[in-house]
Amino acid sequence: MIVRIMGEGQRELADSHFAELNKLDDELLRETQSGDEEGFRRTLAALLDAVRTLGTPLPDDALEPSELILPSPDATLDEVRDMLGGDGLIPG
Repeated sequence: MIVRIMGEGQRELADSHFAELNKLDDELLRETQSGDEEGFRRTLAALLDAVRTLGTPLPDDALEPSELILPSPDATLDEVRDMLGGDGLIPG
């Protein structure tokens, strides 16, 4: 799956990593719903770091469609809340 972190580019992740990412996504969803700014910052950083660590960067000139778009590290709680679906940032 191709994942884009806004402002950073794209990474390719194997489907086997999504169980781990979904745990962080569920936590992020709870924190945005409760307005827990500190927890939100911590979990967003952990989610983006996991994508950076587990994913393989695509070249800057690659024009692959992103199947998942994640917010930038400096996104606000309200911006992320607007991006969230019923399942969080990551479907499933």
